Amino acid sequence: MAALWNDSFILYALAAGIALALVVGPLGSVVVWRRMAYFGDTLAHAALLGVALAIAAEQLPMAGVGLTGVVIAVLLFWLEKQGDLSTDTLLGILSHSALALGLIVLSVIQAQGFNINLMSYLFGDLLAVGQSDLVLMYGSVVIILLVFSQILSPLISISVNEELARIDGVAVEKIRFIFMILLALVIAVALKVVGILLITALLIIPAATARLYSKSPKQMVLVSVLMAIAAVILGLLVSLGWDFPTGPAIVVSASFLFFVSRIFVR
Repeated sequence: MAALWNDSFILYALAAGIALALVVGPLGSVVVWRRMAYFGDTLAHAALLGVALAIAAEQLPMAGVGLTGVVIAVLLFWLEKQGDLSTDTLLGILSHSALALGLIVLSVIQAQGFNINLMSYLFGDLLAVGQSDLVLMYGSVVIILLVFSQILSPLISISVNEELARIDGVAVEKIRFIFMILLALVIAVALKVVGILLITALLIIPAATARLYSKSPKQMVLVSVLMAIAAVILGLLVSLGWDFPTGPAIVVSASFLFFVSRIFVR
């Protein structure tokens, strides 16, 4: 086991997992505060369409996922403005429409001879991360964290009391829209690590665990990053030791940390 950690692909996998942990911790905390788990699921389902379109256009799947996520966020923002349907109804429409369209596009490009390893996109392929993937991931992480740091205080205000935040002059719609875009980019970053089916779990579980240890919102953001990093390391160890798929092993490790914390921490 110790010798494996000297292999470059293991170090690349660890670096990629930490990159994801740096963003799922902060943004996952807001998802928990704002009860936006269903929005995360919607973006994850739409990511399949992004993968299919990127493959068809012979572009990076990560770019396709990010662009599709942004389009979904824009559509949701516009539809919410109409005010005639609830947000969860709109999310259900967007989620399943994008998923169905993605499956259609995948079937079309597979019929044209494209070779697609669908499992790697659904559940991640962390051990296949290369140097170019890391550069793209860390570049995206830096941008996400820089923007997030600028909107964190308004996000906390909105989460505590949206009406009071409006009275205090917070541009609620603008902040919410920016956060949606950041969440879409996080889905793209997560593609290689845990795949599009499991990213919502990694957004929610470390943040929910961190809530048990935290006394303030900003403390919860920091602790959730540590919890996500711990889940990545533990998941990698489990994956290498028992030859389990890495993405699911990371999510199960995050769940293990949550339940242990839930039992022993008040």
